[in-house]
Amino acid sequence: MSILLVEDDPPLADGISRRLRHAGYAVEWVGSAGAACAALDTHSFRLVILDLGLPDLDGSAVVEHLARRRLDTPVLVLSARDGFDERVRLLDLGADDYLVKPAALEELLARVRAILRRQASSGEHLVLGRLRLDLEGKRAYLDETPLKLNGREWALLSFLAANPNRILSREELAAALYREGQAVSDNAIEQIVSRFRRCIGAYGLNLRTVRGLGYFFAIGEDEGGG
Repeated sequence: MSILLVEDDPPLADGISRRLRHAGYAVEWVGSAGAACAALDTHSFRLVILDLGLPDLDGSAVVEHLARRRLDTPVLVLSARDGFDERVRLLDLGADDYLVKPAALEELLARVRAILRRQASSGEHLVLGRLRLDLEGKRAYLDETPLKLNGREWALLSFLAANPNRILSREELAAALYREGQAVSDNAIEQIVSRFRRCIGAYGLNLRTVRGLGYFFAIGEDEGGG
């Protein structure tokens, strides 16, 4: 699962998306309330970052759509509207947090982390086929059998499982596994992937290589080699 960014300013959306991806999150960007509602109807997201001044509808329509569909996806409002009444209105509608533009990207990331921590502390589990991840306890299970993973293997598995049915580039893996600005060679990523494959192979899991593009996480004992 990824973060849905709803923002109609392309340069701002690009900057936010880049920073989130550097922090290890997958991001899908849309520029209107209608596109956001359509995306929420067809995909699962960990979080919505929502502008209010959208070209088709007010962003609050997205919060109302989530409520009507009884979807519990958390919402972080990111808006230039700084009025007290507006903040209260959105929080009462169901938004989880409200941040006023212009906002420092580091504060935005801190708000994102806080919301996702609250999700984890509420007992959130990520399920993908036979695989279940306990995000709070940082444990993984296959058909209730615990997987023996070290810290980096857990970080890689949780990132892959949070982004199913996506080809992930080496750059995205590096951003998920290393601090921003830390130099990471292609060889280092290859070594991590190789050790990870040996670890998960015993459980019938496979990380495929998609030549020239990156990696694709597959589930099931009948999956082919990468």
